[in-house]
Amino acid sequence: MLDTKEKVVEIRGLYKSFGDLDVLMGVDLDLYKGENLVVLGKSGSGKSVLIKILAGLLQQDAGSLKVLGNEIIKLNYRELNKLRLEIGFSFQNSALYDSMTVRENMEFPLVRNVKNLTKGEITKRIEGLLDSVGLPQTINQMPSELSGGQKKRIGIARTLILEPQIMLYDEPTAGLDPITCGDINNLINQVKEEFNTSSIVITHDLTCAKSTGDRMALLLEGKFDAVGSFEEVFELAEDERVKSFYDYNFIRK
Repeated sequence: MLDTKEKVVEIRGLYKSFGDLDVLMGVDLDLYKGENLVVLGKSGSGKSVLIKILAGLLQQDAGSLKVLGNEIIKLNYRELNKLRLEIGFSFQNSALYDSMTVRENMEFPLVRNVKNLTKGEITKRIEGLLDSVGLPQTINQMPSELSGGQKKRIGIARTLILEPQIMLYDEPTAGLDPITCGDINNLINQVKEEFNTSSIVITHDLTCAKSTGDRMALLLEGKFDAVGSFEEVFELAEDERVKSFYDYNFIRK
């Protein structure tokens, strides 16, 4: 059950511009412990900018952003790096190193960030996560030998290797066929249940949103126009901009 009392992310009045381009214009949003929150929006709406700010990769121009009780903008370099270990970022392109095997890709963040693990403990963690995403046989393969869906799964497994509290998924189903999209949607739900994560899923795919989201928030013109369940955001919506986004996705009953 969703614990609505504990906020793991709290955003108030967030602004971000690039030169004369206003991207986020007073964003307010909360992520609660144990939920999958889907952030929807068309390409260029600022979805990816928002999670890059959450991950500390970009800095907002104004507004407040708290992650696990920490005001991001007030953290020093050491504190920010420590907090980043609690935030898993699953990139749209999976971001695997082409010159490394799957095992080496999985090892890299562990060796870099966790100093007290034995080789056996590292192998056990890697094998366990590959089992969780259904790809134990890929451990010695190169990324070039993997399908797009397999790369997505390995990317998610590598993100989980540091046992983050928060998962950020950037367009997790982009470029995948419908069957593989369904597999990735199921994996996102599995990760929440198995690893007790709180997640923000960035997507423009309504099938992904409906399949994975406990709540969803629609980003329109730099602000969240609607926040709630799928039904509350789309089926009960009267805003023509919301309806047009629904139609844009070609979802029909």
